[in-house]
Amino acid sequence: MIRDTADGPTYNVIVRMRRRDEEEDAIINTISAAFHRRRLSISARDFLPVLRADRPAAPQRGRRGGRASNGVAFRTDPDNRQSLAAEVAAVIDPRGALSTVAGLRAESLKALDPLMRSDAVREARAAVSATREGSADPIPFWTSSSAMIPVRGEDLQRIITSVPGIEDIYPNRQLFVPPVAVPRKVPEAIEDNKASSWGIRRIGALAAWGGYGARGKGVLVGLLDTGVDPNHPDLKGKIAHWAEFDANGVQVPGSTPRDSDRHGTHCAGTIVGGNTSGRWIGVAPEARLAAALVLDGKTGGTDAQVLAGIDWAVNRGVDVISLSLGAFVLGPTTPNTYTRAILSAMRVGIPVVAAIGNEGSQTSGSPGSDYFAFAVGATDQNDLAAGFSGGRTQIIQTSSYFPAESLPLLYSKPEISAPGVAVWSSVPGGGWEHFNGTSMATPHVAGAIALLLSATAIKKEPPGDRAFLIQDLLTGSSEELGEAGQNHRYGFGRLDILRAIGFAKELGYG
Repeated sequence: MIRDTADGPTYNVIVRMRRRDEEEDAIINTISAAFHRRRLSISARDFLPVLRADRPAAPQRGRRGGRASNGVAFRTDPDNRQSLAAEVAAVIDPRGALSTVAGLRAESLKALDPLMRSDAVREARAAVSATREGSADPIPFWTSSSAMIPVRGEDLQRIITSVPGIEDIYPNRQLFVPPVAVPRKVPEAIEDNKASSWGIRRIGALAAWGGYGARGKGVLVGLLDTGVDPNHPDLKGKIAHWAEFDANGVQVPGSTPRDSDRHGTHCAGTIVGGNTSGRWIGVAPEARLAAALVLDGKTGGTDAQVLAGIDWAVNRGVDVISLSLGAFVLGPTTPNTYTRAILSAMRVGIPVVAAIGNEGSQTSGSPGSDYFAFAVGATDQNDLAAGFSGGRTQIIQTSSYFPAESLPLLYSKPEISAPGVAVWSSVPGGGWEHFNGTSMATPHVAGAIALLLSATAIKKEPPGDRAFLIQDLLTGSSEELGEAGQNHRYGFGRLDILRAIGFAKELGYG
């Protein structure tokens, strides 16, 4: 299959190694059971966090439990309203090494060692080096316990049979800059918003600034995109870290901040932009960005670039990662390329927010369709789902992560929706434009997380379940729209950050 997709004598594959620990197994089983129960709920409020005082203080393995109808074991929850964060808190060790970036990275690199030291890989590297210019060295990505390796077709089987611990091998897929549209006519109801971009007002960000005095100060947002224009007047001084990665996932030395398109600057403006245009464009204007160029405006990007960007963002200590990117997936089965990288980020307290895609109802893109991604759909000024916004039921039929008795595993996307139609934000060169796309909805959610963290004490929560707590709050506080419960158009509902902060404080996380 991979060989059939090769364009030449050599091609690049991503090899993922086995890195299983009891805690990861416990988290996966716990979340599987929780997601199974969520399918039957008709209210987003069911998933608000439990009171801070009622959360488990330490792992409680061994409590009496049950088994979901799909075979996944889970702990008994008498009222069936236990939050995902509390469920995860009961199975992780908040003081353990695997709750730190350094500890998790060390474990992942240990898992990669047999691959990186393999004679078969060394021989494949030598063979590739003889047929093309440039480095043929394997490029490791620690959050996913994987490495990008250039190989010839005849080398691949030898690597598979001689290297112990290989879980999966994927082609290094080509990703393209997500399509966005500039609306020909902006509705009057949108133009009537003179204080801010309409989405900032609709999600309650303006009210949160006034009500809680929070604008994202002290929060670092990881933005992996086409880059960013650092000289835009709404973004000047807000780029705390910068990196650029090539198609193999290698950081480009000497790179300075730039936007290879317009996409990244527009997303950056929605997260942290100011009001130079006369309208506030950023949800969290006092937050800062760790921005990485992982998509080229002309040639697109690759999975290796995005995986390298996730590693880099986690290493920089970001509080949330925003991914307005992806590759269209034809069927409901999602590749596992990003599963461990996203889970690794979450285990150290970093939620990964990803666009679900712009191909319309009953479609999705990866990584937004990944089981652990916090996927975002798009709404318009009337709280209607945008026609282009994706979402559907996904299925995992075979997996090296989930126990066989839990398969096939079905789950729904997206988790939440946010303004994504005629969104006013920055573009390179000092201008502003209205764009449509789930790419525009995603940074609203990333910016909202920055507001939530700056308005509450959630950053002080144990990292192992912090990301799940954040997702519980955004999900549980959303403005419920469409069908009752999670649906393919809105997820659990449209983002409402004012309500999320209010619930966080009421439940003891303030």
